[in-house]
Amino acid sequence: MSGVIVCHGSAAVRERVVSAAQSVPALVPARAAASVEELITHCRRAVPALVLLDAHLPGAGPIEAMRRLRELESPPVVIMIAVPGDEITLDRAIAMGARGYLAPDVDRTELAAVAAHSLATTGNGVATNGHSRPRTSTQPPIELTKREMEVLIGMSHGRSNAQIGADLFLSEDTVKTHARRLFRKLDAADRAQAVAIGLRRGLIR
Repeated sequence: MSGVIVCHGSAAVRERVVSAAQSVPALVPARAAASVEELITHCRRAVPALVLLDAHLPGAGPIEAMRRLRELESPPVVIMIAVPGDEITLDRAIAMGARGYLAPDVDRTELAAVAAHSLATTGNGVATNGHSRPRTSTQPPIELTKREMEVLIGMSHGRSNAQIGADLFLSEDTVKTHARRLFRKLDAADRAQAVAIGLRRGLIR
């Protein structure tokens, strides 16, 4: 298993993310799919290590895609491509084994961080062969303060540091301080990875 398949309904998003992934060695080869059928066809030829899956995939849809990926003998790691407001689809996808989500404008740096973290832990948390729940993690619990949780939730909703500060009546610098502590506790390189870890560990939904 190697490389990534970017399965998205938008040709522009597919092309941009595939282009960014091609510069991340762990994600080569990077392939594109526009539908569930095309995704599964690619996987039957060569199962990728990672699938980036559109939360608004047209046709059979992302949940059907998750179901069919889970039936593969060696299912890939799945991360959703989603935006704030996609919580219902994300909840269902996470329950079926998805690791977390990235925004459609994900860049090379974020892809490299997610690849390094997700592919290094392949096999921990991916539902396979009909099991509907992620496997139990043996990782130690993560203890976040109330403010760190509020910052993480804000990040998961796509809010900037300034917007999170306005929501919590905090300065942007204070939010950045909480974010740095949050990243250290989660061992995350950036916001996208912090949200992905938070979703996978059940800290946020």
